[in-house]
Amino acid sequence: METVIKQRKSVIRRQKKQAESVAKKNGPVNVKLINVPTSTRKMRLVADLIRGLEVNKALAVLKFQSKSGAPRLEKLLLSAMASWELTHGQIDQYELIVSEIFVDGGAIMKRLRPAPQGRAHRVRKRSNHVSLQISSIGGKTIEKSSVVTDAEIIEEKVEAKTTKTKVVKTPVAKTTKSKKA
Repeated sequence: METVIKQRKSVIRRQKKQAESVAKKNGPVNVKLINVPTSTRKMRLVADLIRGLEVNKALAVLKFQSKSGAPRLEKLLLSAMASWELTHGQIDQYELIVSEIFVDGGAIMKRLRPAPQGRAHRVRKRSNHVSLQISSIGGKTIEKSSVVTDAEIIEEKVEAKTTKTKVVKTPVAKTTKSKKA
C-alpha cells in the first residue's frame, strides 16, 4: 500500500509560483501599448509590415517607415526587447521574431465641428490598443553577420538608386512570308 502525504496549501502555492516563474522565464514576452491616439486602420497598416519578421529586420523597417504609427511601434518593440533581456538574459544568444502583433480599437472621443446653417457635424477621434509578442525560434543563436545595421540599410538604398538602369527594347526583325501565286 502506498502512503499518501498531504501537503499544506502554502507549499502548493509556492510550487505553483515557482512553476509560473519558470514558464514565464522560458516563454515569449508580451507588451501592450494602450490608448494610442491614432486610428486602428492606420496602425494596422504598419503592424502588418512587421508581423513574423526577425526583430532586427522589423526595427529597420520601422525606422525608415514614414507612416504615423511607425515611431510608436518602434518604441514598443524596443521595450519588448528590453523585457526579453530582463527575463531571459542576453538578446544576442537568441533569434527573436515578432510572433504576434494585433491592433484593437480603443476609446473614441466625440467632438463637434461647426457646419453651415447652424448645424454641427460629429468628429470621431479614434484611438487603439496594440499588443506585441516576441519569442525565440527554438533557442537558435544568431550569427553576427545576420544582424542588420542602419548603415547597411542606407548602403543598400544608395546602391539601389545608383544602379537603376533603363531597359532598352531592341527591335526584332520580322520575317515576311512570300505569297506563292
